[in-house]
Amino acid sequence: MTDHITRRGFVAAAAALAGTASFGQTENSTEVEADISRSVTHNISSFRSLDWQPYFTDLTNGAVLVDIQSRALHFWSQDQSIYKLYPTSVPLTDDLTRKGRTEITRKIVGPEWRPTPSMKERNPEWPDYIGPGPDNPLGTHALYLSWTYYRIHGTHDTRKIGRRSSNGCIGLYNEHIAELFSLTNVGTQVLLI
Repeated sequence: MTDHITRRGFVAAAAALAGTASFGQTENSTEVEADISRSVTHNISSFRSLDWQPYFTDLTNGAVLVDIQSRALHFWSQDQSIYKLYPTSVPLTDDLTRKGRTEITRKIVGPEWRPTPSMKERNPEWPDYIGPGPDNPLGTHALYLSWTYYRIHGTHDTRKIGRRSSNGCIGLYNEHIAELFSLTNVGTQVLLI
């Protein structure tokens, strides 16, 4: 018998430890953490580079693809010289998720936030308005889409990235939304799948 640990043995031991359920809720958050090993069919391996052709007929004005399942946002520049891949937060539930084609209609640095009527109905204790700054749920930059109330925006709460944690929007780290903001234009095509 040897004391040498094989890769297969290490992976098996890690899987056994991961099999124990853990539940918890972050303070002041709507996020619930649980054992996702049985419920998530795709893991970090699905966070991979993609080609734009299966999703867009051309790259006029650039293109943004948001993959809700892998929680990733892809960007291609019009001339194909720039490709970016960012981790995202996605909507909490399927009924809050909108899929399909849209486009960027407005770009705002230091966005203001107002909860939608349905958010206020679900959370009447929420404030009616939050101005730009560290308490703003839209982070430092926001890309408004042609769909009412839907945005791609930053977040000051970095725990949300990679999780189902939004009320419908797509969230990015503030440094990533700042970069994407500089790469996109009003009219950049967006597809959520």
